[in-house]
Parts: sequence; C-alpha cells; structure tokens
Amino acid sequence: MKDTADNLMFKKNIFSFALVIIIFALDRITKSIIIIKLRNLEEININSFLNLNLIWNEGIAFGLFSSNQEAFYNSLTIIIGVISALIFWFMLKSKSLEKVGFAMILGGSLGNIYDRIYYSSVPDFIDFHYNNFHWFIFNVADIFITLGVMLLIFLELFTKKKP
Repeated sequence: MKDTADNLMFKKNIFSFALVIIIFALDRITKSIIIIKLRNLEEININSFLNLNLIWNEGIAFGLFSSNQEAFYNSLTIIIGVISALIFWFMLKSKSLEKVGFAMILGGSLGNIYDRIYYSSVPDFIDFHYNNFHWFIFNVADIFITLGVMLLIFLELFTKKKP
C-alpha cells in the first residue's frame, strides 16, 4: 500500500522535479561557462545596458549579509539549506501553479547552495546598468528564485478565493 502512495506522489510531482533539475542544470552550465570565460577578463560588454561581470558573493541574494567570518557564513548556509527543505515540502504539498513557483525557487536555491558548498561563495555575473547606475549583479538561479517568488505573490493576491 505504501509503495503505491509513494508512486502516486512521485507521479504528481514529476513535472516539479523535472523543473527543479532543469533550473539547477541551467544555472550550473551558465556559471561554469562564465567562470571559464571571465577567468582572465574583467568583464564582457554585451550592449549599452548589459555586461557580464564575474563577482563572488558570500552573502545571500544581491550580496546581502556578506561577511568574512566563517562561522557566520556556515550558519547562513545551514539556514538557507533548512529554508530550501521547507520549500521542497511546500512544493510537494501545493497544487498547480503554486507547485511551479516553489519548484522555481527550489531549483535556484539548490544552484546557489551548491556554489556555497563547492566554491564557498556564489558566482554572480549578470550586470544590468543604465549609465553609471548598476543594479545588483545576479545569476540565473537568482532569476528563477525571483520569478518563483513573484508567481507565488501574484497567485496569493489575485487567485485566492476570499471567505
């Protein structure tokens, strides 16, 4: 009986698992290419508002909470791991587009956690700017985390039936 329940849960979540894997792979591929390409370059100018500029982020999203203290960094990594486990659980328990939102957040989160463990920081490289105003430098994982959060906010605001 338990085997059938596990099988049913896997079938209900196969798209979400696939989305998480695709996002993680896309993030890994782009970061690997950038690390190789920008190893000896300062930046690559794509056009007047986009550069590829490799920086190593030791904080969380957009460089927040960066610290040189190893204990703080490790604690932050553990907290991010726990939050990712909660997001995984939410993904399993949610339905339809909510499941997609949580899968997008989880795929991006796993990409950044991998980097935090493997490199001890996260490579960010997408640099949008206008004249001298530069937005925070980010990566593909950050894009999917942001899109997933925006999707969940949209669903909460515009699709939930109010009592």
